[in-house]
Amino acid sequence: CMMRVLVRAMFPLSTTCKISNVAETPRKGRDDMEKLQPTREWVAKYEQVKGMLESSINYAECFEKDEIQGKKVHVLDMGEVIFPTGEILAADPLTWLSKNQKPYFQSVPIGKYRIETLVVEIEENYYRYALTRVKFTDEKPMRYRQALKGNEDLSDVDKDTVFGFPVDAGLATIVDVQTRDAYCDFEDHWDKENPDENIYDGFFDDKFKESAAKNPLYQREDGDWINFQIPNTGLRIPMIEAGFGDGFYPVYFGYDGSNHLCDVVIEYIFLGEPLEDL
Repeated sequence: CMMRVLVRAMFPLSTTCKISNVAETPRKGRDDMEKLQPTREWVAKYEQVKGMLESSINYAECFEKDEIQGKKVHVLDMGEVIFPTGEILAADPLTWLSKNQKPYFQSVPIGKYRIETLVVEIEENYYRYALTRVKFTDEKPMRYRQALKGNEDLSDVDKDTVFGFPVDAGLATIVDVQTRDAYCDFEDHWDKENPDENIYDGFFDDKFKESAAKNPLYQREDGDWINFQIPNTGLRIPMIEAGFGDGFYPVYFGYDGSNHLCDVVIEYIFLGEPLEDL
């Protein structure tokens, strides 16, 4: 999976949060060990600062509302995702997803789940995707904490620190590592068969338009999301228009009162700030 120049409608990222500096490089290949093994020092520091990595927003409550800050909100079902190993990560699927990208140190239950996105209706026929969620249980999350991989610099963490993943093609995905590998194999094969094209213009552009024609609700005519089944597999990779296009987006795990995992959420738009300027 290599970085490409892709043509999509983008919006600048607007945030007042402090972005943590975690280097990620789009490149091929994979490391021998699937998940990072945090050092004792890292784990000890994480235990000290994890309270400052909690969101002020209860995202599950957002999905239950009809209106936020005077704006109508809608829940868009995007079908199923499968997590066959329970080791997951979020990334820009067209520019950053590669076999060397590590999963979060928090594993999730193995299984098949619905994926849904919270849509903010800015005005009539004008929508922005705010959150994408995969729900594992029916228990209500009491708190949300940022998803980390185990190599982040925690030395200067405060309540405004945001860890996340970069987006350069205006899209986000959340996948199991097995899906990651299957997609990268598919993309590598497509590249070899189509050396003079990029995979978005040559392949996915039509898939997004087909999605918009089949599921026009809360999509522009060129398409804002797909849930692509990787050929010769039973695995699907969702590709979802990030709320502000290119930028940097955090991921949160939700936990109930007994500290059991409930869901995982990608945050495209921070709903704690005024929405009238969107």
